[in-house]
Amino acid sequence: MIEREFIKQNLKEHSVEEFVSRSLKRVGHSHTKMIRTPLGEKIVIFTSRPGLIVGRKGENIKKLTKALKKEFNLKNPQIEISEVEQYYLDAQIVAERIADGMERFDSSKFKAIGHKMMAEIMNAGAIGVEILISGKVPSARARVWRFYQGYLKKCGDVSIEGVKQAYTQAHLRSGTVGIQVRIMPPDVRLPDRISLITEKVEEPVVQEVKEEKKKARSKK
Repeated sequence: MIEREFIKQNLKEHSVEEFVSRSLKRVGHSHTKMIRTPLGEKIVIFTSRPGLIVGRKGENIKKLTKALKKEFNLKNPQIEISEVEQYYLDAQIVAERIADGMERFDSSKFKAIGHKMMAEIMNAGAIGVEILISGKVPSARARVWRFYQGYLKKCGDVSIEGVKQAYTQAHLRSGTVGIQVRIMPPDVRLPDRISLITEKVEEPVVQEVKEEKKKARSKK
């Protein structure tokens, strides 16, 4: 019974996160975390543009709170906004920005957008980055364009837990284009990176013996 309660709670949290993601498209939304408190459910929204999510006089927050109450039967949901400082190291925000740029300029400047985002990610301190743009870009034939730089793990536990991944879509006149972003942040601990610890060797101590002590010893 306890396992079922845990599964039910996790499914509810996942559903809430998906609902918030659908409601907050193209506003720099990164991810959502749901925390249970004695006063009710606390929903923390991580974003690079807090002002767009809050809205004028908090109108957007009020609408989102009412929608969450109605959709998931939440009694007292409390929404908290947390700003993402290093948003170029967040794969979801980067993917949304690429989609925004492609929908604004269509497929004519997708290479410039890809190279610019890749440079911004590496300047933010990332170890490696890979951007995949798949679809009818720039011609009528579907292709996959790959932008990559640095070092990126694609297998093992590091590729699952350490590499940040995101996927989104851009709707162009030629059709829907898929955008996939992988970023390896600078704080990832790689198993093949070894640091040697050198022991401190104590320096030999040299003392000067005074002549008076030598004479006193010779008299004895």
